Amino acid sequence: QLQLVESGGGLVQPAGSLRLSCVASGFTLDSYAIGWFRQAPGQERAGVSCISRSGGGTNYADSVKGRFTISRDNAETTVYLQLNSPKPEDTAVYYCAAAKSSIELRDVCVMTAYGITAGFAYDFWGQGTQVTVSS
Repeated sequence: QLQLVESGGGLVQPAGSLRLSCVASGFTLDSYAIGWFRQAPGQERAGVSCISRSGGGTNYADSVKGRFTISRDNAETTVYLQLNSPKPEDTAVYYCAAAKSSIELRDVCVMTAYGITAGFAYDFWGQGTQVTVSS
């Protein structure tokens, strides 16, 4: 059974830091691009960041550039999202998701929360972890 499990969420103060983890079970991540998405109450799910299957390509939403960092470990079982200097507007449920990626697109990732974009479709989702930014 293919599963993604997020952890690391919680309450964090503005200007603090938090690291989210996304662990795969039932499969390895080396053939997948991984995305982090978030959904705040009353809002659509939106892309935060993604990392290509090789780790050589990353993308960030404009709102988090320079503050969040995505990475993946060498064993290809865990992907991280480091949240630095979070803001109250970063409060949301954070989800990780996996999109099967061809070797030709090994350095590419696309943040698409719904459907298929440029050949990327996030078919496997975790259950989410709550991040609350508040003083």
